[in-house]
Amino acid sequence: MTVRTFIGVSLALGLLSACGEDDVILPGERFNLRETPVLANIVRPIALPAAQANANWTHPNGGPDHQISHPALGAALTPVFTADIGQGDSRRARITSAPVVADGVIYTVDARATVTATSTSGETLWSRDLTPSRDNATDASGGAVSVGGGNVYVATGFGEITALDAASGQVRWVQDLDAPANAAPTVVGDLVYVVARDSTAWVLDTTNGRVRWQVNGTPSDANFGGGASPAVNNDIAVLPFPSGEVVATFPQGGTRRWSSVVSGDRLGRAASLINDIAGDPVIVGNRVYVGNFGGRVVSLDTFDGSRVWTAAEGAISPVWPVGDAVFLINDVNELVRLDAASGLSIWRISLPDLIEARTARQKRVVANYGPVLAGGRLIVASSDGLIRQFDPTSGALIGTIDLPGGAASAPVVAGQTLYVVSKTGQLHAFR
Repeated sequence: MTVRTFIGVSLALGLLSACGEDDVILPGERFNLRETPVLANIVRPIALPAAQANANWTHPNGGPDHQISHPALGAALTPVFTADIGQGDSRRARITSAPVVADGVIYTVDARATVTATSTSGETLWSRDLTPSRDNATDASGGAVSVGGGNVYVATGFGEITALDAASGQVRWVQDLDAPANAAPTVVGDLVYVVARDSTAWVLDTTNGRVRWQVNGTPSDANFGGGASPAVNNDIAVLPFPSGEVVATFPQGGTRRWSSVVSGDRLGRAASLINDIAGDPVIVGNRVYVGNFGGRVVSLDTFDGSRVWTAAEGAISPVWPVGDAVFLINDVNELVRLDAASGLSIWRISLPDLIEARTARQKRVVANYGPVLAGGRLIVASSDGLIRQFDPTSGALIGTIDLPGGAASAPVVAGQTLYVVSKTGQLHAFR
């Protein structure tokens, strides 16, 4: 044996013997690498504006700015009607739009891009399949709808936006967007705004569908199927893109005012890698609230886009600002109340996450939609077959309503009636 070989064997034996030694447990107090704050729920009164009856609900969260303060709704809700709207959820197709309401008619989109108009008594007024002639119905999933100026505007997974006559369902015009668009268009004045999944914002003339202007955002490959809808008022248009970028423009000409990026994630969750905007922008006064899928909600100044605060919460749908509070469903299925001035958590309540089954392999994830503040309480519709109602001051559960088939959309309120679409492709009304 050479000297070099002897040394090598000795080192190996030494390493092996060291591996066999007992671990030495050092004395002293152990500290976490990261501080995990313990959040206690706080019961805090809230000064809600008086509930007001609204006849229409034309966009996500009620209007083109995605903010309707406090719709009136009766305390004891009972079923009024159930109406078929087309195909429900399946393995390859999903309903991706909440209903909208205008002039006593409810408009919905099923899982296969069929638009249906239903009266407030549950009667089907008309139905229109928006599958292009060159495609099969199974080639795309979902769609989203908004209504304004006598037209119904529908964006679909087939990469088109279609304007339909609200009274008859007749096609007025079609514009090819070159990419899927499953977020609701936004209608203000003579313009309709829509963001496609390839990070292109289109602004079209409501009369003929011609392009008035476009804005390109940062492309992104990591996004989800729905997308977010632009928030627009007479002063500003806020355009959300799949990359997490938010661009504000002047509404008419499309001149950029500012841009910001909603970035940040929740540690330990694979979904946090998706920066896509899921919490559609909401404009309230001089603030814009917007949240991403991965774990951040921000409050921005409408004048220059400067960050007012950042909350370590994702938002799976538009937040609901009212009074001194911001309510939302976060990325880990919690109903959360934030302080509107600071973004700090006031309380959080766990929502259903998994439906138990006979085996772990059969468990299904529960989707929760909302919240909507109406009639003095927060309303959340869930795919487990319940509509839950919560006290906005404490987050306490104050009531449930059975929803056959489970929710596939956020609830909406118009004419003191609550409407929600189920996974089985039915429109349910409660009053």
